[in-house]
Amino acid sequence: MVVLLGGFGAGAVIVRPGPVADWLGEPGADPTSAAAPQTPEPSPAPVLAAATGDAPAPTAAGVQAVLDPIVASAGLGSQTNLSVVDVTSAGQLYSRGPDVPTVPASTTKLVTATAVLAARGPAYRIPTRVVAGANPGEVVIIGGGDPTLAINGTGTYPGAARLDQLAKQVKQALGEAKPTKVIVDSSLFTGPVYEPSWDADVPTGGFGGPTIALMTNGARINPKATRGYAERYTQPDVAAGRAFAKLLGLPQSAVTKGKAPADAVEATTTPSSAPLTAGTELGKVESPPILRLVEFMLGESDNVVAELLARQVALAKGQPASYAGAAAATNAVLGELGLPAAESALSDGSGLSRKNRLTPTLLTDLLALAAGGSHPELAGVVAGLPVAAWSGTLRDRFRSPAVDNRPGAGVVRAKTGTLNGVNAIAGVVVTADGRLLAFAVLADKVPLGKEKAETALDKIPTALAKCGCL
Repeated sequence: MVVLLGGFGAGAVIVRPGPVADWLGEPGADPTSAAAPQTPEPSPAPVLAAATGDAPAPTAAGVQAVLDPIVASAGLGSQTNLSVVDVTSAGQLYSRGPDVPTVPASTTKLVTATAVLAARGPAYRIPTRVVAGANPGEVVIIGGGDPTLAINGTGTYPGAARLDQLAKQVKQALGEAKPTKVIVDSSLFTGPVYEPSWDADVPTGGFGGPTIALMTNGARINPKATRGYAERYTQPDVAAGRAFAKLLGLPQSAVTKGKAPADAVEATTTPSSAPLTAGTELGKVESPPILRLVEFMLGESDNVVAELLARQVALAKGQPASYAGAAAATNAVLGELGLPAAESALSDGSGLSRKNRLTPTLLTDLLALAAGGSHPELAGVVAGLPVAAWSGTLRDRFRSPAVDNRPGAGVVRAKTGTLNGVNAIAGVVVTADGRLLAFAVLADKVPLGKEKAETALDKIPTALAKCGCL
């Protein structure tokens, strides 16, 4: 479900406004657009009350009076840094170490989402292509970095491109010729497939996977493992190649890794009668639009999707498609948007790295920019956020009568972040008077366990939701 909150200053809830239908390829969109639909999107319903543009603005003194006691008693450790801003005025309402670089954990994904939406655009779709190999019977499948690619109709991600449809195109293009070999070209990305600063258990921990340009179902072995732990392939490109070979009627032994012919050029149409020279395109499928991929990433905090989206930023900005290249490209995009890029030091796009540093100010500036309406291409940053007590990583939070956090249910949208000793939350909240605020809370020396830390964090946006703070 894609639910967009836009026009916050005007007090409107917008469900797929203006260009969003075109980005998703819905009925009425330009049929010649590159974003033509592959799988119809269901019509969503709004889930949040609208902010009102003429709502009274909270005062800094009012917010401080409400938050100071909560922050003081939260027990989140000595490095707990906060920023709260009013989206309409961009005025700072609360700050505590707002410009202190802090380990952000998965709130890093807010930066990745912003960068990829700006660099690629919400409508961009990631291609997976097949071309003729150098020798008769060889077909080369070229990974474009689509993390959502499915084998068939039972994939992990709704609306994903499918290998069975790609195989059908290839068979049609080959005609009477029979494929004899599948070459897997996953060379688009460079550098290590795991970021060296990740914790040692990431490759086997089920929440991350190798960053490789060809994979199916986010590298999951079981595509139905959509939440939490999911065993991943260590060589997802080879696994995808074997699945593709099976669809072509070939054994696993017919799969090898290699590169496409140097003169392989993307075609505008698949040939039906022309000679199949090396590099001739035999088929192509495309991912859902970036807008949807951002939603997948933010909703369930999908680390694999995050890393592949970060690579798209690198490719769009002419940087090497590596961890370092993606970080450099992301910071460049932040600067182009007028955000404080100097307050971003990244080693990855997912937040698994403990070397990442962001400031609360950067996150609230980013959220205010995305929610303010001046950059409609960034609306997906807010649209993709989990909704308190309703969706994604917040579906089971803001539900406790014991700590009175239920007033945040449905009016807090936020990205969470969790590593051992690190807890964070950043998003937007509508106050009791209808004013939209952006907030970020980052703590990277947390002595509490995960559950207690999350309860303490949730009290902060809940307090903002309950108050007018005048």
